[in-house]
Amino acid sequence: MKLRSDITINGKVHRKGEAAPMGFIYPFFLFHMGMFGLSGFFMAYGTDDVELMFLYLHGGIAIFVYVLFYLAIFGLDEVRWMFINAALGLLGIWAEIRYILGWFGKSIDDFPLSVHVTPFLYYILYTFLLRQMLLDLTRSRDNPARKRLVEMLYVVVSLVVYGTLWLKSG
Repeated sequence: MKLRSDITINGKVHRKGEAAPMGFIYPFFLFHMGMFGLSGFFMAYGTDDVELMFLYLHGGIAIFVYVLFYLAIFGLDEVRWMFINAALGLLGIWAEIRYILGWFGKSIDDFPLSVHVTPFLYYILYTFLLRQMLLDLTRSRDNPARKRLVEMLYVVVSLVVYGTLWLKSG
C-alpha cells in the first residue's frame, strides 16, 4: 500500500507514494488503540463517576489523532469508506457492546447515548484497521477479484458474528 501523504515514524520520513511500513503500522496501532480503547470502554461503562467531558477529551483527542494518521496512511477514500461502513454497521457495534456489557451484569440501556460515543468510535476505528490489515495480509488490495472475495467474506463473517451476539444477548 502506498502512503497518501508524507508521514514521520520513529524519526524517519516516509514520503507520499512510498510503500507504507506495514510491519510497524498494524502492530503499533492495534496495540496502542487497543489500550486507549479499553481505557475509554472502562471509563464509559465501568465507573459511575467519570465526567462526560473528560471521557470525550480522553477519547476524542486520541480518536482525532488516529483519524489524521488514517488519512495519511490509507487516504481519504478509505477513511470515507470507514465512516460509511460504520453507519451501516451500527447494529453490529450495538450487538457486541450489548453482549460484552452482559458479562458484567449491565445493559446498554443503563447508559445515556452520550456515553456510547467514545466506545463506538473506537470500535469503528479498530474494525477499520482490522479490515485494512486483512486486505494487506491476503494481498488483495491491488487484486480486484481477490479483494471482492475477501470483502464479501468479511461482511458475511461480520454478519454471522453480530447476529449470533444479538441473539445470545437478547
